[in-house]
Amino acid sequence: MMPGNVSIKPFLLYFSVVALLIVLAYRSIDRSLDKIEKRGYMTLITTNGPTTYYLYREEEMGFEYDLAKAFADYQGVELKVLVAEWDEMILLLRQGKGDFVGAGLGITDERNKVIDFSRPHFTIKHSVIIHKNDREITDLKDLDGEVIHIRRRSSCEESLKELVKQGYDIEIKPHDSVPTEELISLIASKKIRVTVADSNIALLSRRYYPDIRIPFTLDKKKYLGWAVRKGSKKLLGAINRFLDEIEKNGVYAKIYEKYYSDIEIFDYVDIKKFHRRIQTRLPRFQAIIEKAAEEHDFDWRLIAAIVYQESHFRPRARSYTGVKGLMQLTLKTARDMGIKNRLDPKQSMHGGVKYLKRIYSRYDDIKGWDRMLMTLASYNVGPGHISDARQLAREKGLDPNKWSSLTEVLPLLSYKKYYKKTKCGYCRGSEPVEYVKRIVLYYDILKMQAVNQESEGV
Repeated sequence: MMPGNVSIKPFLLYFSVVALLIVLAYRSIDRSLDKIEKRGYMTLITTNGPTTYYLYREEEMGFEYDLAKAFADYQGVELKVLVAEWDEMILLLRQGKGDFVGAGLGITDERNKVIDFSRPHFTIKHSVIIHKNDREITDLKDLDGEVIHIRRRSSCEESLKELVKQGYDIEIKPHDSVPTEELISLIASKKIRVTVADSNIALLSRRYYPDIRIPFTLDKKKYLGWAVRKGSKKLLGAINRFLDEIEKNGVYAKIYEKYYSDIEIFDYVDIKKFHRRIQTRLPRFQAIIEKAAEEHDFDWRLIAAIVYQESHFRPRARSYTGVKGLMQLTLKTARDMGIKNRLDPKQSMHGGVKYLKRIYSRYDDIKGWDRMLMTLASYNVGPGHISDARQLAREKGLDPNKWSSLTEVLPLLSYKKYYKKTKCGYCRGSEPVEYVKRIVLYYDILKMQAVNQESEGV
C-alpha cells in the first residue's frame, strides 16, 4: 500500500491503457508512401497479358506496366513487378507482398470492401464475344439458355450474376486461373460458344483472333483502377495526383496510344489475310528478313510488317509508280543502296533495310517510338515531305517531334493553302498516316504471336 492507503493498481491500469492507445495510434499511422521512399522501390502486383504486363525481346511491356513505371519515376523510385495469377492478386496485396495492383481491375462494390481503389484510369464496357459465323446471338435476350464461360472472380462475372437476378436464364461457367484471352481463343476455335470480356481486351483480341465477333455489350460503362491496401491513404493520394498529372501533361495519352491505337477500327478481310500469309508466305523469307534486320539493329518482326505492307511478301511485286520487290524500292534508292536487282529477295531486303536505317539516323533528335514512326512515314513518302510536315506542326504550335502531331498536319499537305508554302509541295498526306497505322497493327500481331509462342514453350 502507498502512503494514505492509495492503491498502485489504478495507476498501473491507467498507464497500461495509455500505452496501449499509443501503440494502436502508432500502428494506425499510414506509412504506405514512407516505406516506399525509404526502401527506394515500389512493387506492382499484376498479371500476364497484352493489356497488363508481358516480356517481348526481354523488354518489359504492357499498358499497366508502362503506367506503373511512369508512376515509379514520378515518385523517384525503382519499380519491381510481382506477376501473379488473377485470383491471387488481391490476396497478395492484403498480405503486403506488393504495394499496389495494376492489372485492369474493375472497381466494384464487392472489392471495395477489402481494398481501396484509385480514381478510375480507364473506362470499359463488358463485351459479349462469339464466333464470327454465329448469327443466332444478336441481342441480350438471345443469351437465355446459353452457357457463358468466364474468368472466375472477374467483374464480368458480377455483371452476369446481376443478369441472372434480373431473370435471365444464363448458366455461368467460371474458370479458375484461365486468362480471358485464352477463353477468347476458344471462341475463335469454336470450342466454346460465348464468353464476356472487358471491351479493351475484346477489341484488341480481334487483331489476334479475327474470327471472333462482338455483337453487343452487356451494360453501362465500367471503370478500372489501381488498388491499394485499406488505409493506405498517402499512397492512394500519390497515385491520384500522378493520374491527374499525366492526363494534363500528355503522358497518359502517349501510353494509351502505344497500346490502344485505333482498336475500334477493324478490317476483318485484311487482318484475316495477314494471319494467313504469315503462315503461308512469311516462312519463305523469314531468314533473310531476320538477317537484314539484325545487321541494322531492327526488330525483324517490325521489318516483316513493313514487307507485308509494301509487297504482301511477293518478291516480284510492282507498283504503277515504278517501285519493285519485297521492299518496293525506287530505281534511285536501289542505286544509292548499291542494289542491282530489285526483284531479288535478298538484294531487296538488304537495300530496303539499309535505306530504312539511313532515314532512322536522320531523326536522332526524336526520342522513343516517335522516332520509328517518323522513319516509317519517311520511307513511305520521303523525308522531304516529313520535314515539311514537321515545319507545319511548328507553325501550328504542335510538337514536331511527336508522331501524333504529324498525324494532324500531314493530311493538310494535300491542300494548296498549305503545300504551296512547303519545299517539297503537294503530298497525299493521309497516305503515310494510314501506312504507319497498318504497319504498327501488323507488328503488334507478330509481337503477340511471339509472346504467346514463348509462353507456350514453342
